[in-house]
Amino acid sequence: MAALASGGSSAAAAGGNWPSIVKKAEKTTMLQDGRIKVHFALPDGRELREEYNQQTQELLVRKWKVHGRLGGDGKWEWEVGDEPAQSRAHAAASEHLVESSSAPFVSRRDTAKSFEWRIRNLPFPVNVYSVTVDAEQYTLVVRTTNKKYYKRIVMPDLQRLACKPQQEATSFIHANNTLIISYRKPQPVLHLQQDIFQEVKQLLKGKKDGDVNCTQS
Repeated sequence: MAALASGGSSAAAAGGNWPSIVKKAEKTTMLQDGRIKVHFALPDGRELREEYNQQTQELLVRKWKVHGRLGGDGKWEWEVGDEPAQSRAHAAASEHLVESSSAPFVSRRDTAKSFEWRIRNLPFPVNVYSVTVDAEQYTLVVRTTNKKYYKRIVMPDLQRLACKPQQEATSFIHANNTLIISYRKPQPVLHLQQDIFQEVKQLLKGKKDGDVNCTQS
């Protein structure tokens, strides 16, 4: 049985009033190759990077700077987007693990209205899976009736806003050995993402590809 528990990143955990924290962050923005790239220097010292599709406004990448116990430059931990295979392999090696190319792994992609997680390398038919909400832990729990796979997926966006997940917002499909789980975004998430994107668009107003803009919010 593959018990692949996920505890989430301490860097991404909730703390204080998240909308206020992110709005007060110093933001460095750049438009490059159809992507809007934003670096957030948060008031509490954390670093966050996001990338958006310029046309659709969809979030493509979110990653957090995680510093080790001994200091140093730290590493980037991916929350949204497809983490490069080399980066995943390096993370596994740092924990003295060997990543198999056939092992299930999770990546997250967002759409305008939903969070979406893809668990690749799951060959079982769709009727084998169940996806349930653990509201107190802000997690989705993925199980198979054949007891071959178990995973807890943290929902950090809801955790940061103290917005309890709801079972009825969850759905999933299975295709090409991939379980695709969707969770409909609640209104507080939609409102915050719209506010942030509108601010970023203002920072980029009049800028051309490659220009960098930095502001203290």
